[in-house]
Amino acid sequence: MNRQKFIRGSLLGLTTTFFMPAFTFSQSSKKSLGQLDVKLVKKFVTAGHSNLKLVKEMLQEHPNLIYSAYDWGNGDFEEAIEGAGHLGNKEIVNYLISQGARPNLFILAMLGKTGLVKPVLETYPELIQAKGPHGLTLLHHALIGEASDLVDYLKEKGLTKRMIKIK
Repeated sequence: MNRQKFIRGSLLGLTTTFFMPAFTFSQSSKKSLGQLDVKLVKKFVTAGHSNLKLVKEMLQEHPNLIYSAYDWGNGDFEEAIEGAGHLGNKEIVNYLISQGARPNLFILAMLGKTGLVKPVLETYPELIQAKGPHGLTLLHHALIGEASDLVDYLKEKGLTKRMIKIK
């Protein structure tokens, strides 16, 4: 074996040794971390609005649906818990929270959790104009959840709209 063949072979061996594990890991990661089917996510988010039985069945089969959001277009993302929230469906909201769903400010407003919502709005007053799914406001969520003390607070802070158009 001459010197040139030895150097080429050594470089090829080192390159293979260095890059092969990274390539193998990236390929196996892609297979194990597949995306949820968009139709499945849409069905789950839709069920989240009002169909507790279907929500339970779907979570049994696909537990990570609880974290999924569907894009209705123009960046109007919605999770199942948010669908239940803007319809005032406390039974589904509480079930999803018990299963690990992440409640946000809109959900807490619908549930009437004034003690949690007020400090956030005092710290970040600009959030009074935040838009939830479909542009529905904190006022809408407080009204639909019949949280009268929170409704009064939001109106005192100047929030009068139930919906703010998503641009």
